[in-house]
Amino acid sequence: MPNHKSSSNVSPVSSIGILPLHDAVLFPNTVIPLAVVKRPDVQLVEEALRDGKSIGLCASRDREIENPTPEDLHRIGTIGVIQKMLKVPDGTLRCIVAGQHVFRTEQFTQEDPYFVASYTELPDVTVENEELVAMHRNLAGLFQKLLSFLPQAPREMEMEVQNITDPNVLTYFVASTMRLETADRQALLEERDTAKRMRKLTMLLTKELEVVELGHKIQSDIQHEMEKNQREFYLRQQLRAIQEELGEVDPQQAETNELRAKIDEAKMTEEARKTADRELERLSRVPQASPEYSVIRTYLDWLVQLPWSTETTDHIDIDKARAILDEDHYDLDKVKDRIVEYLAVGKLKKRLTGPILCFVGPPGVGKTSLGQSIARAMERKFVRLSVGGVRDEAEIRGHRRTYIGAMPGTIIRSMRDAGTKNPVMMIDEIDKVGADFRGDPQSALLEVLDPEQNVNFRDHYLDLPFDLSQVLFICTANSLDTISPPLRDRMEIIQLPGYTELEKLQIAKRYLVEKQRVANGLTTSQVHVSDAALRTIITEYTREAGVRNLERQIGTIFRKIARKIASDQGYKTRIKPESLGEYLGKQQFFNEARRRIASVGVATGMVVTPFGGDIVFIETQAMPGTGKLVLTGQLGDVMKESAQAAVSFLRSRSSELGLSEEYFAKNDLHVHVPAGATPKDGPSAGITIATSIASVLTGIKVDPTIAMTGEITLTGQVLPIGGLKEKTLGAKRAGIAKILFPKRNEADLDDIPKEVRETMAFVPVEQLSEVLEHALGKRIIAPTIFESGRRASNVVPMRRNANGVVKRPRVPVARRKARR
Repeated sequence: MPNHKSSSNVSPVSSIGILPLHDAVLFPNTVIPLAVVKRPDVQLVEEALRDGKSIGLCASRDREIENPTPEDLHRIGTIGVIQKMLKVPDGTLRCIVAGQHVFRTEQFTQEDPYFVASYTELPDVTVENEELVAMHRNLAGLFQKLLSFLPQAPREMEMEVQNITDPNVLTYFVASTMRLETADRQALLEERDTAKRMRKLTMLLTKELEVVELGHKIQSDIQHEMEKNQREFYLRQQLRAIQEELGEVDPQQAETNELRAKIDEAKMTEEARKTADRELERLSRVPQASPEYSVIRTYLDWLVQLPWSTETTDHIDIDKARAILDEDHYDLDKVKDRIVEYLAVGKLKKRLTGPILCFVGPPGVGKTSLGQSIARAMERKFVRLSVGGVRDEAEIRGHRRTYIGAMPGTIIRSMRDAGTKNPVMMIDEIDKVGADFRGDPQSALLEVLDPEQNVNFRDHYLDLPFDLSQVLFICTANSLDTISPPLRDRMEIIQLPGYTELEKLQIAKRYLVEKQRVANGLTTSQVHVSDAALRTIITEYTREAGVRNLERQIGTIFRKIARKIASDQGYKTRIKPESLGEYLGKQQFFNEARRRIASVGVATGMVVTPFGGDIVFIETQAMPGTGKLVLTGQLGDVMKESAQAAVSFLRSRSSELGLSEEYFAKNDLHVHVPAGATPKDGPSAGITIATSIASVLTGIKVDPTIAMTGEITLTGQVLPIGGLKEKTLGAKRAGIAKILFPKRNEADLDDIPKEVRETMAFVPVEQLSEVLEHALGKRIIAPTIFESGRRASNVVPMRRNANGVVKRPRVPVARRKARR
């Protein structure tokens, strides 16, 4: 019967200090050099050496972990005795540790300053029989054979193996001297059955011997071909031979195989896959040193990085989408309704198709953040690309591969960055795209933004169709004037007008104050901004359609407060209107309307700019001359024609104005629109120009609380205009109280916020006579009779002479004298 024997009895549970090992395993009856660097480990080693105690050495499960926890250590390790120790000047230790017994940690009882654990010794389980003897001899023979292929190994090791009679000692000795992975060493240590451990070690030794024999064979085969002056050639041949024997290939072939795997994973379209395979075949035949190699490799890298089939799943919840829009943006109800309608249609059709959305409005009203909110509501990726200032068509479509440094256009690059084929793509500042000799980028965007064409968008660099039909494009612009009509026709325009004072106040309270408070590291208990202070900032320190400068001013206040709190931790303050001068300086904006039109000949008009609505002052002076009309202020052709029409109409009514027939022939009129460096154009200033001229001709000042807008005809009719809401908001910011506007624009009043309508007076007018009556405070000309015979409101009755000719009523002498 076989004889069962254990090398030691199981010891009772006791405690021992644990030293973690990184990428090493200590076996019983062997020694290992250690460098002890960490302070806790140094303390453990010093105390163990001082007290004559053993320590437990356990290997870490992951070599990358710098500071392992008890869970990061293997439970089975080796009890070791420190035989020698050398203290290095930098405080670290160099030790020689001899292994004694294998143990298993039961429970860690201490983790600071070093690990201490209760443990149980694990004896070797040895069954002495003929099979064990045979494995002993086989293992010793294999190890001696391995040593024969290692000329650097000392011959004493071979003799020592022959003298070992204990199978456990043999396995530990061989395992400690072989080239093994840490995991294999730990597995051998944890195997307590001697026969099983010896069998595992024999398999590992056999594999190592095969590799060494193969290396020896390779070296022998190559050495016959090597000459003394070909050492570099010999090294390359040896590397190639090793790769061939191991079934590996050269670096270029490995790179080709890697690209082929990526092409398989990319799930390209059929045409793209054929092109990729063709280019990959070319790559395998081109030498790596050739310039063509890098060109092909870069092209293939772009192909495998694009999301040909990767997409995110839409989660369109209408109520959630509206909640997200309300959470991120205040007011803008019409815009939000249109976005929700767009998403609702996409939910029903199971696909978002339809017109491209284009948000148009002044800076700072939330155009870009609306796109981010849409992406968040749909759980899609969001990418933003700015095309402002782009003048080269290749920026959109890419460069052809024939050019050095060619790359795809910004659309394809954005698709790569998104990583999906259906992101929300925000094309920002589309109105600022230019054109020159390099092409017209707006024309290139026609294909991108056309749902019927972008399914096969072809970038010049890729020269392959790429599907953009699932991309949700959203464009932003400050003005539509510079966008070409074909491009504008492909987009649904959604206007985002400026905010009212009340809306700005609510936005500041709900979003901006808290955002800037967090950005500057402040708390609600340290600073509070009153509503009155916010209103003062809005009216006296900013004048804009959006809220960007408002946020900037709030940030300025909080930075100054943060500076004070940094010096005095207990500092707290409440921002009131009277304290704003301390933080923001003197008042920056004033109500100039009353001061600017204090003179005769000055009228207030309303305009729309890329930055929102605003007011404009039109000045007129009369002087002796030859009847010329001088127009200054960088006026466009349409605005000049409006001025000529106004003069012609007033000249036709010179008798009603109390002017002599020679007045216009003997006097010059000079019409000037200030801010001469800014170009101005459009017909909506027609009634303002006419009012300014009429003020000079009559000597009556214009009401400073009135602003006006409307196109004038030669017959004195007032025609409708656009942008009434934006103009009204701009006038409100400037302190205007009454608006004169074309009667045919009355329907546009519904778009104006309620709080603005309730605080301003709106007077619809059909004829210039009504405009002058309100602006100058009295009727100075009679209304015009329409062709249908219908008279305008408040028309003065006309008289006919004996011949049936309509005659204008005579102006009373007293009124003529007053006008003079």
